[in-house]
Amino acid sequence: MSALAAPSLSIALPFEAALAEMAAPLLLLDAGGSVVFANAHAAALLACTEPVGLPLPALLVPFGAAEPEAEPILEAVRAARPVRVRLTLGGDRRVEAALAPLSAGGFALTFEDVTEQLRGAALARQEPLTGLCNRVGLHDRLDAALTEAARTGAPLAVLMLDLDRFKTVNDTLGHPVGDALLRKVAERLRRATRSGDLVARLGGDEFAILQVDPQVGPQVGTHAGVEQPHAAEALARRLVDLVGRTYVVDGHMLNVGVSVGVAIAPADGQNADDLLKHADLALYRAKAAGRGTYRFFEPAMNAQMQARRGLEIDLRRAMALKQFDLAFQPQIQLESGDVTGFEALLRWNHPERGPVSPALFIPLAEEIGVIVGIGEWVLRTACREAARWPHPASIAVNLSPVQFRGGRLVETVTNVLAQTGLDPARLELEITEGALLENTDSVLDVLNGLRALGVKISMDDFGTGYSSLSYLQKFPFDKIKIDQSFVRGMEGNAECGAIVRAIARLGASLGMRTTAEGVETATQLDAIRAEGCTEVQGYLTGRPMPAAQAAALLSASPAPSPAPLLSTLPA
Repeated sequence: MSALAAPSLSIALPFEAALAEMAAPLLLLDAGGSVVFANAHAAALLACTEPVGLPLPALLVPFGAAEPEAEPILEAVRAARPVRVRLTLGGDRRVEAALAPLSAGGFALTFEDVTEQLRGAALARQEPLTGLCNRVGLHDRLDAALTEAARTGAPLAVLMLDLDRFKTVNDTLGHPVGDALLRKVAERLRRATRSGDLVARLGGDEFAILQVDPQVGPQVGTHAGVEQPHAAEALARRLVDLVGRTYVVDGHMLNVGVSVGVAIAPADGQNADDLLKHADLALYRAKAAGRGTYRFFEPAMNAQMQARRGLEIDLRRAMALKQFDLAFQPQIQLESGDVTGFEALLRWNHPERGPVSPALFIPLAEEIGVIVGIGEWVLRTACREAARWPHPASIAVNLSPVQFRGGRLVETVTNVLAQTGLDPARLELEITEGALLENTDSVLDVLNGLRALGVKISMDDFGTGYSSLSYLQKFPFDKIKIDQSFVRGMEGNAECGAIVRAIARLGASLGMRTTAEGVETATQLDAIRAEGCTEVQGYLTGRPMPAAQAAALLSASPAPSPAPLLSTLPA
């Protein structure tokens, strides 16, 4: 870089004295860029005792300002225009240099030390637990990367990550262990990425990675010589494998997995908000696919998410507008053919969508947290209807695993029984194995509290989980409900018949009733009866019906044994 020579700039002595007293570092330059005045603060900042007379390149570059950083100032001197540039002095000292042309000729060059300001800004973009970048920092870096990608044409990828089973660690072992685990996960994420990539923690157990590499491969649209989306897919596979390996934290062997959603720019979004949103949609799909996997964003996901959000809005509105209703399906005792009770089934008849399947809206209600309110309404309504029945048949109500969280379920059931006047012995609460999976001891405490009220407890969908038998040892259920998949499979499948037989005998040996669900044909009924089940429920013996019809069915039945609905069916 050559020095710039030009005539000198004269300064009146009183004005020079005033400039010397300025708190800001100041240089005055002649038209060619040589220093004609420097106050003490400027000399100290540039570590130069005699700056006057030096051309600007000779002053800045030897004392730490990188040559490419100083070049915009020299260009501005040549063009006689103002400029503001950030310089690095002495390795880690950062200053803002502002050049302004003077009316009398020459330039004023001022400096502001912004080292601490930038350090504070960096800390503001750092997540304190793991030391990773936070959401604000990720957004800023992504904005800059997208600008650069638009200039070069090179794609970049955003990967959103969510830990699987992390909540169980936090709930069972406490937040200190959970925090230590998050730090170990963060370290594995750092090791899995390249130096040019950015790893961020967005909060809780949610992370993100911005995959960029300044060393673009030989072809346009490649990442370190590997084309996208292959580079992102390779990273996603590596993350699933690496994060999913066992951790040792405070003497505990912990296993968590990770689900990953991937979006590629510019195809999946040309701004930070769209790209992050689409990566998040892909993450949602990965979690829905069974976790421990990755998914790329697809345009159809947007439409599906919009449909889901529309359903969520309608679901919340349905609660406020009381659009829900209950249907009651009879449960029949096989030996006598009597109606022993009804199961309350939730129904939603949307004014525009029509009937909405429970398989669609109940999981959504659980996910968004409204199932507790809906479940309480179902319990209260079912108990109120049962209290009006002419015969003391039982009423079965399903409980969601979500209702066991928060510690209010026993209190809720107590209040409902008191308000409706229903005999607790007539209430049968059905739970699935999913309720026991999250925190078995806590759930068993709640079940024992319900049992103390005199309420009966059934295990629903028995045989579909991994630990059903162990749960029967831990809690004395009153009834086992055999999942309908086994009942329907009995026709032509010896294994299903063997499973039904084993469950029926197990129930008999433990003093528990067994109800076969989903019975739809006379052949299935004959097989169920032959295997020794005690009760049956299904379309063959009684479809779900309105409350008034259920009450009428009981009214038409002679007490104490309600309608012998099986009398006309083959024995």
